[in-house]
Amino acid sequence: MNTNQIHGKATRIKLFSLAKPHMRAFHMTWLAFFLCFFGWFGLAPLLPVIREDLGLSASQVYNTLIASVGLTIAARIGIGWVIDKIGPRRTYTALLLLGALPVMLVGLSQNYETFLLFRLAIGVIGASFVITQFHTTLMFAPNVVGTANATTAGWGNLGGGATNLAMPQIMYGIVGLSALLPFLPEIDNFIGWRVAMVVPGIAMLITGIAYWKQTQDAPEGNFKELRARGVVTAASSKGAFRAAMRDPRVWVLFLVYAGCFGIELFMNGILAIYFVDNFGLSIGLAGVAAGLFGLMNLFARSVGGVLSDRFGIRGGLRARVVFLSAVLAVEGIALIAFSRIDVILLALPMLIVFSAFVQMAEGATYAVVPFVNKKAVGAVAGVVGAGGNFGAVMANLLLRAQWFDQADTFMFVGIAVACIAPLALFVRFSREQEEEEAANVRAALAPERGGPIAAGSPGAGA
Repeated sequence: MNTNQIHGKATRIKLFSLAKPHMRAFHMTWLAFFLCFFGWFGLAPLLPVIREDLGLSASQVYNTLIASVGLTIAARIGIGWVIDKIGPRRTYTALLLLGALPVMLVGLSQNYETFLLFRLAIGVIGASFVITQFHTTLMFAPNVVGTANATTAGWGNLGGGATNLAMPQIMYGIVGLSALLPFLPEIDNFIGWRVAMVVPGIAMLITGIAYWKQTQDAPEGNFKELRARGVVTAASSKGAFRAAMRDPRVWVLFLVYAGCFGIELFMNGILAIYFVDNFGLSIGLAGVAAGLFGLMNLFARSVGGVLSDRFGIRGGLRARVVFLSAVLAVEGIALIAFSRIDVILLALPMLIVFSAFVQMAEGATYAVVPFVNKKAVGAVAGVVGAGGNFGAVMANLLLRAQWFDQADTFMFVGIAVACIAPLALFVRFSREQEEEEAANVRAALAPERGGPIAAGSPGAGA
């Protein structure tokens, strides 16, 4: 998909607007990703109960954590190719409807093996992130695309914090309701966690239908219509996909994203158990503590995108890359500091600082991604997104090896992140591309009369 051929992109983000096509896509993408993330990590805060219910060993718990993110690597790369072909509307709808099935059916697990298989299947919905970034990239102009990408992804990632807060309460609510209503069968925690997972699955089904009805692929229309008018060709997508896979910058960003989003996935999976095992918190309080990490997505990832756009406007693409390297370095240092704290009242503030820089780095990464190869935005977004899951798998493998306790594992992961940070500086752009993007930014910032139409304006995307 060549984004240079798409016109009518929005130059402003009007958060309180639901106008088609720009802001409708903006809000539907983050909502869809939020619910996918909620279903994807809905099991994480319930693991202490599931561990007891299924009699899982420590190694088996870690295996399920790896399974939950492992298959997503292939799914994200594959879905990048798919959305370049058929567009984000059809891709997201299919993923939501099909992904809801293992989320709702995971409660049928009776042993380690079936639970592991369900966690593998659920991991595929993590590919939703790539569709989110692709869709907003098509809808927003260079001066705000970093902000749009970061905000939709950040609010979607908020599902990771919300699930830690909500899923224990949903489980307890189901258990309590069965005790209050005599016509219901008695439900304990071992049944409660199974029933609770039906809730995010149903929400995903409803959202899948809404996505189909309420969005379109690009400001000018759907891919099928655009191809009929010669705007997009399948042949260009094929060649561009191969070119993206051969571009070293894509693989540097793959590693960079492993060092930020990969660590967020890793922490989302282990934090609740970490607070139970190391600080003696109850499941409910551990969920609240772990939820603070994810809730920073409410604004932190957006801040990363906004600042990257600001640096990009003033200093070009190179300034975006330097900013990315800096926030990634601070993230690594903050994780090292968090790993050394064994007092809960000190650990929580440091967790919040660490979380803020993790998510700022994620926003800054996807403020660079749209500029790497405009003929294969889906392919680049897919490969880089897969890097996040690669990072999560590597961190979970280190944890599973049990060479170190959980706190020391966090420390070594933080050191690895700090070492990855300078690699971002190897993402370079030609002088011609710097000049081209500078011209695009000037055009986007030009007065609307005779220039691009802002999101939410009458006739936007017409």
